[in-house]
Amino acid sequence: MKKSFWSLIGILLIAPLVAIFGYRCYKDIVFTQNCGGYLKRAADANSVDLAKGELRKSLAYIEANNLTSGYTSILYNTPDEDVGFWYTNLSTSLKDLETMSPTASDLEKSNMLLKLRQSLLDHGDSGEHVTIPHGVSVFPHNAALAIGGILSLFTALIGTVMLLVVFNE
Repeated sequence: MKKSFWSLIGILLIAPLVAIFGYRCYKDIVFTQNCGGYLKRAADANSVDLAKGELRKSLAYIEANNLTSGYTSILYNTPDEDVGFWYTNLSTSLKDLETMSPTASDLEKSNMLLKLRQSLLDHGDSGEHVTIPHGVSVFPHNAALAIGGILSLFTALIGTVMLLVVFNE
């Protein structure tokens, strides 16, 4: 009875870390399905109409989830974590696509699509990736999740030690 009680306590101390990790993974998947994936498709689009459609889907998700202003950072703000700039840049890109004349030349359309691609993608060591503020998938709960993650990491360590002690008796 005593061994199973302490085992249960150890597992319960580990559970919050697993829950926070699972929640962050879930939110990242939902964001990729409803926004990030469409931004990548807009960047890859071969026609202005196709790019507009994909960008509209992303902006609909962004606006529905109030990802229009603020910073994803917790301790200090850096430009790459500015959600407001990111949203404004995407909105402006869509307006540019929508104001393009249907009778525009192929060169003008190609230049617009190239400009959009450069706005939406970054080039890093591992190749191209969509420009998205780090942590935007859990925004505006970044601070709560960071604090919860740190606290749950400590409780998980205690729970792990408890389980090791219980099973080594």
